[in-house]
Amino acid sequence: MIDWESLRAIVLDIEGTTCPVDFVTGSLFPYARQHLGALLSQADQQAPLKPLLEEVRNGWKQETAAEAPAYFDSQDPLTLLPYLQWLIDQDRKLAPLKELQGLTWRHGYQSGALSTPLFADVAPALKQWHQRGMRLAVYSSGSVAAQQLFYGHTSDGDLSGLFERWYDTRLGPKKEAQSYTLLAADLQLPARAVLFISDSSGELAAAQAAGLQICGSQRLGHKIFGQYFEHRYQRLRHLIVRQKIIAGIEILGRILIFTIHAL
Repeated sequence: MIDWESLRAIVLDIEGTTCPVDFVTGSLFPYARQHLGALLSQADQQAPLKPLLEEVRNGWKQETAAEAPAYFDSQDPLTLLPYLQWLIDQDRKLAPLKELQGLTWRHGYQSGALSTPLFADVAPALKQWHQRGMRLAVYSSGSVAAQQLFYGHTSDGDLSGLFERWYDTRLGPKKEAQSYTLLAADLQLPARAVLFISDSSGELAAAQAAGLQICGSQRLGHKIFGQYFEHRYQRLRHLIVRQKIIAGIEILGRILIFTIHAL
């Protein structure tokens, strides 16, 4: 069960946790794919793009996937477009890609072409936690800029002011325990005082290994806990069920469901 007495901060994933996966894969990704060309064509006039494009170019040189577009040695930013579009299709969690996607989404959000459809229980839960003095943060594979756009233009209005911290994969990979150790340190809190909420079994396992409290978000049609047991506790699965180590249903502003005791 969640130890509310020791809890001081709640850190949330985004995709599949606070908004439908379909919005990311069916709206955000296609929008970025469609508008990346226009962004690349402006690279000479936008200095912040240059280091991001250089990171992508270096990654392309070292790409090992056989199905990736063949590397083309050119300084023309538009030559990166086929590789970037392929990365989007693969849902690669690369920081420069996510930052470039965020730049395309900025135009979409500001123009009104994009608006984040949060699950109905999310905004009330966030507001309630904030009013109670709980520190809120986001940890997502999307860039910090994209996260702020995401919560700044939602179906429930601008909720970005509710969050104190924003973390992306510049902090570290989301499935590595060290990333969560660094996150807790940045919050200047003991790991046990931080609750991480996600729909990803690998992320929950990493956060738990770092000492954070965890809670899984299971939305309709998106199950995670069978995977979680297989991933971390396959040998103990029968014991987990028979000894009822599953804590049961834990309602956090109706946003979440099962929590698992640390084993």
